[in-house]
Formats: sequence, structure tokens, C-alpha cells
Amino acid sequence: MTRPPRFLNACGRQPVDATPIWLMRQAGRYMSEYRTLREKYTILEIIKTPELACEVTMQPINAFDLDAAIIFADILPPLEGMGLNLEFIRGEGPVIHNPLRSRADVEALRTPAPEEALHFTLDAIKLARKELDPLGIPLIGFSGAPFTMASYAIEGGSSRNYVLAKGMMYNDPDAWHMLMDKLATVVGEYMRAQAHAGAQVLQLFDSWVGSLSPTDYREFVLPYSRRAIEMAQETGVPIIHFGTDTAGILHLIKETGGDVIGVDWRIDLDVAWQGLGDDVAVQGNLDPVTLFAPWPELQKRAQIVLDQVGGRPGHIFNLGHGILPQTPVDNVKRLVDFVHEYSSRS
Repeated sequence: MTRPPRFLNACGRQPVDATPIWLMRQAGRYMSEYRTLREKYTILEIIKTPELACEVTMQPINAFDLDAAIIFADILPPLEGMGLNLEFIRGEGPVIHNPLRSRADVEALRTPAPEEALHFTLDAIKLARKELDPLGIPLIGFSGAPFTMASYAIEGGSSRNYVLAKGMMYNDPDAWHMLMDKLATVVGEYMRAQAHAGAQVLQLFDSWVGSLSPTDYREFVLPYSRRAIEMAQETGVPIIHFGTDTAGILHLIKETGGDVIGVDWRIDLDVAWQGLGDDVAVQGNLDPVTLFAPWPELQKRAQIVLDQVGGRPGHIFNLGHGILPQTPVDNVKRLVDFVHEYSSRS
């Protein structure tokens, strides 16, 4: 039985029979099926094996009544194609073994075509569409945004203060702009290729952009994210523009572009939407930690989010960031069912 086209309708701010819901990192460590695969394969092995990436993409679709699937991939493999040495280390996360430290490092970066460097994800998208189409469930493709990818490339991994990334920004702005120009090209072409492979919606993840002041965002980031989004929009698919800790720059996120703006839990959804205006859809914005709460508390907080929407068309229910590894699976199922049930009565 196919699901109603709620997700695509909401992206276009069209009426829906119930609020669509999907969850960032809905395929991952909180699911036993995924952990079983991870006992045999590394993350990169799964990502680079289209059949495995498709299998993981489908795991939450088979378990929950979600309104969209997102291809199983990661934001960092594009950096490998550019010449960086990426490894995922257990307990530590992604590590770049040859981070960018100078203008010469930036100059040496390649900008390969996605069909050359990221063919495995494009192939996984084609496989996933074959499984999703009979169910009537759309597929989301995605990429990291130029700033977040630049930060990983410069810092060499996760960071709290982005001292090295901001250091290049302030101390060698020419090198920074050269890097962002290359990344905008890689990101834009990658998203465009995903749409051509079959992704029906694209999400740009700028997970770290909340570390910037509005002035720095406008000068050092906005033009490059805008260019990547404009390249992706040439395909005609809706674009979700997502960032965390962006309450102070939501107006700039909207100015940068996107049909749907992601909002995290650090601002009430109704306040955020009022500031963004009625000409964009909004995605969000439950705190992922809420999924660890007893069901009555989780239900109350999910209802608050839905009540803040007030029935306006164009809302996609999601978390403000990804599902955390130890999240109770039963709470995920109950949340998905509750969002459909409650919103269909509103």
C-alpha cells in the first residue's frame, strides 16, 4: 500500500492529509539491523557498496511509517575525491589525515566530477528508487554544505571552536575563498548528479554553520552555499537547507536559498516561521534528546511542535539534528505514528 505524497506536497507548501515526518540519521546505530551490518563492514565500506547502502536506506522504511527515505551516505566522501585522506575511527568519528593548512594545500585540491568520485552513491540512489517507488515513498539525496565541509577539511575532524577554519578565513581570506569556490562547485555538481540519478528532494547539511557570526556568514559563506543551491535547483527538485544553532542567522539562511528551511530546537517553530515568512516551507524541530523521555513527555513535546504550526501548509516534522545512537526504537515508532495521527485530526 503506497503512502500519500505528503512529503513532496509539504515541500511545495501544498495541503496534506497529515504532517509528513522523516528523521535525520533515521538509518543508523540506534537500529539493531544496522549494528548487525556494522559488525561486518566499516561505514565507508557500506557507503561505497551500493547494495549495502540501499539496504541500510531501507531499514527504517521497513520498520516505521516514514514519509521519506534518505540515501545512506555521509557528507565527507566528496573530500576524498578532492585529494584528502578520510578515515572513520571507532569512538572518534571522521578523521582527515592530511588536513588543509596552507594556500598550497588548497591549490592542490581537485574538483572531480561526481560520476567519477562518487559513483557509488549515485548507484545506491538508483537501487533505492527501485525499492521505494512501489511504496510511493520519495528519496532524499544530500550533501554537506561548503562551510561545514571546509571546516572538516581544515580542522581534520570535529571541532568545538573552529580555530583553524576561522584562522584561514581571517588570516588568508584569498585561500579561504579559493577553497569555498572549489567546494561550491563540488557540492553543486554532486547534488545535481544525485537528482539526475533519481533523488526527488535534496538536503544541504550545514551542520556547523551556527558557529559563525552573521557578518562572517554573509561574507565568507553565503555566496558559496547560494551557488551550490542554485546549481542543484536547475534540476527542478525541492531543496532543503539545514543548519543547527542558526536562530540568529535564519534570515541569512533563507536569503542563501532553499525551498524548505530546517529549524532546530533552539527557537520555537512558530517564531522561526514568522521570521522566515510564508514563502518557504519549514522542517523541524524536536530536540533529539526528547526521544529518550518517557512517552507521555515525548508526546507532549511533539504536540507542542505541531500546535505551533497551527495547520499552516508546508511543515515537515523532523528532529533539530540527527537521531542519537542509544535512542529507544519504540519511541521512534510511537513518534512517527503520533505525528500522523494528531496532525490528521487538527
